[in-house]
Order: sequence, then structure tokens, then C-alpha cells
Amino acid sequence: MPFIVPTMLRASLTKFRHACLRPLLAAGLLWACAAASTQAQNLPGAAAVPAPALKLHIVGGLAGLNQYLRNEEPFWSRELARMSNGKYSAVIVPFDRAGVPGGDMLRLLQLGVVPFGTVLQSSLLAQYPQYAATDLAGLSHDMTTLKKVVAAYRPYLEHDLRTQHKVVMLALYVYPAQVLFCKNAFRQLADLKGRRIRVASSSQSDFFTALGAQPVMTGFAQIMENMASGNTECAVTGAMSGNTLGLHEVTGYIHTLPISWGLAVFGANQGAWDNLPPDLRALLSHELPKLEAAIWTESERETAEGLQCNTDVGLCRLGRKGQMTPVVATAADEQFRRTIFSNTVLPKWLARCGPVCADLWQQTIGKVTGIEAKAP
Repeated sequence: MPFIVPTMLRASLTKFRHACLRPLLAAGLLWACAAASTQAQNLPGAAAVPAPALKLHIVGGLAGLNQYLRNEEPFWSRELARMSNGKYSAVIVPFDRAGVPGGDMLRLLQLGVVPFGTVLQSSLLAQYPQYAATDLAGLSHDMTTLKKVVAAYRPYLEHDLRTQHKVVMLALYVYPAQVLFCKNAFRQLADLKGRRIRVASSSQSDFFTALGAQPVMTGFAQIMENMASGNTECAVTGAMSGNTLGLHEVTGYIHTLPISWGLAVFGANQGAWDNLPPDLRALLSHELPKLEAAIWTESERETAEGLQCNTDVGLCRLGRKGQMTPVVATAADEQFRRTIFSNTVLPKWLARCGPVCADLWQQTIGKVTGIEAKAP
């Protein structure tokens, strides 16, 4: 029976075909240029020309952010060629400029339409909630906790993506801590009741709903527009990415407590990965963990520097200095976070995920956090 593409996915594929990633429409096109060159050389009278190096096509992370500009883009556009002595190269495009909604990226990887791509875990909450457990809002209040959570859950994530979706997880990236920017003064989380707050996931929406706030789901690119129009008065985003957008110029207060982080899976279609030359697979298997480690290190540093830039307290090298007032997390905020997570965010995730996820939680994240999950 032929595979029938669902209507919504078909629409995404149509947009994708007209985007700048036309060469990605099938994993086999990775070698299209090389194959065409070889055939041309075999034509009578054709001049002998060297076959071009194998070029990969990558869908990376969010455009304009340091993770992409300082890590992903240089790795693929320059470092791969250098490390392979020119034998292999790549082109990379940010996923938010690739013409496909983030929620479709896992399916496109599975189909091989995108051979190598980046999937935000938060975009999977609706359809595949089991893959978003590591970055639920309110779970990890610092990087140390986040690393423990990820280490506990990673074996399951890698295994299930491969067996259920034929996707090889090659790296797990993290964005800097997602914190709260607000126009008007507040002293603690409890003061946010009634405020309209930009969120980026249903998990964040659950968190702020429990606070009595009004979550407004918008994309990263629409944050400033919504703040200017008054549709939102607060926004959750990265401390440094908010600075890059200019949030420090239109808001006056920033909370220091991480609401969540922003984890992203970088993966490959199983067929595309298996068909790579063995030496290229070995090279990527050796170097991508280094890229992942560099991104984690920079995200931790950017979390601190983003807060420093926005408040003009401490070192600010990569951002623009602001005059925001820091709202330091209190003991009451910490208790509030734990209570909201245990009583609201986690139960709602379990309701989306199903009873099997309660056991999965207990065997992985529950062990390292001490937070118990009961099947709804």
C-alpha cells in the first residue's frame, strides 16, 4: 500500500520544495552533484574534470543566535572541509528559515526529505510528548540539574528515535536559560498573576497558567512585534537572545530563574547516515560530540553574560548593555517553582503522554530529581 502524506504535512512539503533547501528533497541527492559530474566525464568528447567533494545539506538551529552563528554554521561551512582536507563539505540553513514548521521536522527526517536536521524538543510536545520530558518548564532550575536530567534520559531518547522513527541522534544541543523579561515591576513570581506573557511551548503555558498569568504562544521572531503592540507585557526567552532582539530596550525587569532551557536534537535519517562513506561517519561521530560540548559550555556562559548585559552588572562582551532591574529568585520562588512543576506541569505532561510515561519517568528523570510521577 503506498504511503499517503497527510494534508498538513503535504502543505509543509510544498512550502519546503519552494524554499532554498530544494537539494534536500531526498537523501540520495547528497551525491547528485558528484554523480552528475561522473556521468558527464563518461560522455564522448567530454573534458576530464575532477569530481567535486561530497557536500552534505544540513538544517541547523535558530537563525541569528550565537549557537548557530558561532558554533553550528562554522562547523559545517568551514571546519568539516578543513578536518577532511577538502574531501567533504556542507551547506547549512537555520531551521526557522527552511520553510517548514518545527513540528514537522522529525517526520521529515524520518521520511528522508531532510537527511540531517535539528528538532526543537518543545515542538514535539503535542505529537510526541515523550521526547520533550527533559525540558519541561520548571524542571531544571540550573545547568547542573539539567545535565543530570539529560544524562538520565538520553539512552531512552536515542534508542526510541532510532527504533520508532529511523532517526539517528547525533547530538543534543542546549540554548541558554529561558528567563522572564517584563515591562512593569514585580518582586516575585506570584506578582505575575493576570499578566500576558509570551511563551514558546505548551509546557511553559502550563507553568504560567498555574501562576494565574495569561500565556500567549508566539514564535521567537514575533516577540518584539507583540511587545510593541501590547499583546504581551512579558516574554520568556534566552537572556542573551532577548538582548539580541532588543528586549532590554522595551522592558525594565528580568527574573534570574530559568523557566526552561531549549533543548534540540540534531539527527540524521537512518538511510542517509548509513550511506555516508565510512570515514565521514567516523569523522562526524568523533567531532559532533565536541561540537555539542562546546555549545553546552557556551550556553552556560551566555546565560550568565546575558543577565549581565541586560542589567549592566558585570562583563558584557557579546551583547548590548541595558539598564534592566534584576529580580533575583527568592526562596519563595524556588518553592513556587517546585510546587507548580509537581502539581501542574508534570501531571499535564503525563496526561498528554499516557500511563506508560509515568514508569518511564520513574526509571529515568525521577531517579535523579527525586520527583515522583503518578499515572493520571
